Amino acid sequence: MAYQTHTICVQGSKKRKEVEHTGAISFPIYQTASYAHVELGESTGYDYSRLQNPTREEVERIIADLEHGIDALAFSTGMAAINALMELFKPGDHIIATDDLYGGTIRLFNGINTKNGLNFSYVDSSKVENVEAAIKENTRAIYIETPTNPMMKVTDLSAMARLASEHGCLLIVDNTFLTPYYQNPLDLGADIVVHSGTKYLGGHNDTLAGFLVTNKESISEQLRYIIKTTGAGLAPMDSWLILRGIKTLAIRMEKHEQNALAIAKWLKSQKKVKEVYYIGLPEHESFEVTQKQCRGYGGMLSFRVEDADTAKRILKKVNLIRFAESLGGVESLITFPKYQTHADVPEEVQKSLGIDDTLLRLSVGIEAVEDLIEDLAQALAE
Repeated sequence: MAYQTHTICVQGSKKRKEVEHTGAISFPIYQTASYAHVELGESTGYDYSRLQNPTREEVERIIADLEHGIDALAFSTGMAAINALMELFKPGDHIIATDDLYGGTIRLFNGINTKNGLNFSYVDSSKVENVEAAIKENTRAIYIETPTNPMMKVTDLSAMARLASEHGCLLIVDNTFLTPYYQNPLDLGADIVVHSGTKYLGGHNDTLAGFLVTNKESISEQLRYIIKTTGAGLAPMDSWLILRGIKTLAIRMEKHEQNALAIAKWLKSQKKVKEVYYIGLPEHESFEVTQKQCRGYGGMLSFRVEDADTAKRILKKVNLIRFAESLGGVESLITFPKYQTHADVPEEVQKSLGIDDTLLRLSVGIEAVEDLIEDLAQALAE
């Protein structure tokens, strides 16, 4: 029987592994580092929690089911997941990446991976021809974030998958913003999906996590070796917190989107707001692509105000909305990308992307939308 996504969020698509016998509805937290063996040559299936832990295994099962993958690996953070992912490559390999990436990913690529011999080209991946023009003989992967952070650009994943296949490249997609509730990159031809589980999957701003999901057995084997060897697996308590968060993912994402769309439309009517970037607006440059490959628009938007003083006043005056980094929780958060998420991105790159001191990013929570709009209205007022 094929279950709907709401059901998979709560219980997965297959019966959970029988590792306990109490009938506990909430999956137990196996807070243990090691496991006793029955005898020499006979294991319970668990040896050491760096390799595997029942609670981590359960959250990996749910994520794999949601993303339609054969395997999911849970890491201590989203950046730990991406760092492990880069171990698939060797010195001299070339990777094409979306230019408008999360600043922490750019910092990892430029500050760590480049030092270790990997080469990166950054292009506007919303235009397939840009990626095609950047492909070299040593290109091994195309790394896409869609929608992008913070400019909300959208990449046509089916077209990108065809391009990657033609050139023998891996297609890697960061699906953090839309989650598997609204987008399934593996179904569109991707080889690996990346998540910062800290965000919508956890959903409550209370823990850190990261995930890699694949539908390729060979990639799964390589990643399992990497996580075992490098040791960045998600701890039992954090695994349980993500499990708990995912149970409400579907209903949260629906409310996030409902609120975000209403706020995006309201922001468009404000004189001090010059531009609104939200993939659910029909005037978005890639609205047709979004309609084709996504089931919804999510809760992330960015907007540009008339000047830097207005931006700073908003950050100071918001009350219900918190001025904080991160995103995807039930609470609404507003962020200043230039000085927070993208502070380590070179000034000239920020400028080329449109990230300046008039741009604000809003992670819309699940509060009453009337209260959120009222808070923004008073913050915009002089």
